[in-house]
Amino acid sequence: VDWLSDVGGADHPEVIVAQLRDGYGCWRETESTVSDQRATPEVAALVVHVRDVSDRREMERALRRLTFTDQLTGLANRRELLDAIAAGRSQPQPTGSVLVIALDGLGGVNDVRGRDHGDAILIEVGHRLRTGVDTGDLPARLSGERFAVLTPVGVVRAYSLATRLLTMLTEPYRLPGVTAHLSASIGLALITGGDGVDDVLRRADLALLRAQRDGRDGRGRVEWYDESMEAALLRGVTLEQELPGAVARGELDLVYQPILELTFQRPVGAEALLRWRHPRIGTVAPTELMSVAEKLGLADEVGDWVLHRACRQLSGWLREGFDLWMSVNVSPRQLLSANFVPMLRDALDTHLVCADRLLLEITEQAAATPLDLDGLENALTRVREVGVRTAIDHFGTGPASLAQLRRMAVDMVKVDRSLFAEPVGRGGAVAPIMDVVVGLGDRLGLIVVASGVEAEAHLDAVRAAGCRYGQGNLFAAPAPPERIEAYLADHRSPSF
Repeated sequence: VDWLSDVGGADHPEVIVAQLRDGYGCWRETESTVSDQRATPEVAALVVHVRDVSDRREMERALRRLTFTDQLTGLANRRELLDAIAAGRSQPQPTGSVLVIALDGLGGVNDVRGRDHGDAILIEVGHRLRTGVDTGDLPARLSGERFAVLTPVGVVRAYSLATRLLTMLTEPYRLPGVTAHLSASIGLALITGGDGVDDVLRRADLALLRAQRDGRDGRGRVEWYDESMEAALLRGVTLEQELPGAVARGELDLVYQPILELTFQRPVGAEALLRWRHPRIGTVAPTELMSVAEKLGLADEVGDWVLHRACRQLSGWLREGFDLWMSVNVSPRQLLSANFVPMLRDALDTHLVCADRLLLEITEQAAATPLDLDGLENALTRVREVGVRTAIDHFGTGPASLAQLRRMAVDMVKVDRSLFAEPVGRGGAVAPIMDVVVGLGDRLGLIVVASGVEAEAHLDAVRAAGCRYGQGNLFAAPAPPERIEAYLADHRSPSF
């Protein structure tokens, strides 16, 4: 018989794997070996050895389940997911995407209801993922409240899958005696990117971090990974790590920009603008700096340094005979701090500056939608009780009205350039709304300053509207104190 030539010898019998039905009608997994013993006189036959390996195979499957399966949810675990990504990347033409999912709110359920309820929610999350993914997708639990899905599809279909899962995962979780509401964010990355399997997950994690940071309250968004996003996130992490100690290292600095009376273009004030001279990143703007400082709880430390440095500079200029006020930018969070007014008084007293020489600025957007509007009004009132004046910056870029600003005890409005700069290609009257703003400011007793004057046409427009004060690069760009001193010296007298 032809197949006899393929039968292994006595020393190396061939293993045949098969399922055989036993006497009870049950299928058993077996391994059989066939050896040709016909040349052996004592045997002179083919010898077949059949072994029942059902128990061993079941143990192997159980071990694999323990190794590659999350025991609570029954989903694949991190190891299985990484192996699947590696297999996908090894294909001749690899394609596919990874979704990394973070749940928010489960910790509160654990704290209030206990871990049994939290585990029940995780089990339900696993069920929703299994029912929500497509055939060929691999849902997995990475750890704790983080899950993932490996899908063989590309960008568009992967984003569609992510939005569908986001909707499913944020539906209420109905448990005995309680209904829990969770939110979720999802980051996506292609499996073809990066230097390896771990880098694919790292990229998806970065996209998830972006989704959490940029979403409403850090929740409910889907974001794709891209290199520019990674650079921005790494920059943010670097700033968060290195801002502590920046004051002590002498890396913070102030530059100043004059504020002019427009009739004679005579300086009447200066705005102090914060800069962080980072040794590797370069100059960091104040908006980015203060955002990091508030996140780290360093806003008081940075704000105190700014107040003291600005007041010290103002004191020196006043001693040299320059008749100026100094404006300093503050955020609503700084104003609402219980330490702010004591810090303000200390800076004024230390540098012997009259309170009415200092002006505090907050942006219109911050003033119109603060965390605590009543608290902000009270804070501005406390600042005014000290004798320090207040201003709204970038007026015209937010929803506030002059009447609303009057409630907040402000003394000045700095009008954004968008209200007086004529868009390119448009004809007719230049920025007629500037007339209205100046008129209402006069009626309400507010000083109006045109901020961002950068061209002669801007100067003509604000003068025509009756605006008395202006600030911008047309007159002088923000500069270190020694350059501003030279400018002040050259503009002591009227220009004509």
